[in-house]
Amino acid sequence: MDTDFGLIFNFIVNTFGTEYVFWTFYVLNLIFSVIAYKLGFARQLPLLKSIIVYVLLAMGVFIITLFSIVKYPMTETLIIISIVLGIYRYRLHTERKRKSKTS
Repeated sequence: MDTDFGLIFNFIVNTFGTEYVFWTFYVLNLIFSVIAYKLGFARQLPLLKSIIVYVLLAMGVFIITLFSIVKYPMTETLIIISIVLGIYRYRLHTERKRKSKTS
């Protein structure tokens, strides 16, 4: 039974080779982690606190990238999380707009 969950890993390695695979995954994971954070968890913070949050997020993405390199579906999961949170935020926005029109 061959279970290979690293769809994006296989695509990147087959297309671009293995030379910059870590940094490619690091950037992808960082982008999708920031999107997931902004859509699901972010609040208005002062500038210094925001910088600290994003620095810690960048450090945490390092660990997620290591899991991506061993072919765990971390990048795929972050993509799905970003899509689901985007759909949720869109529906919330349309629902609030609809309620404000009826009020």
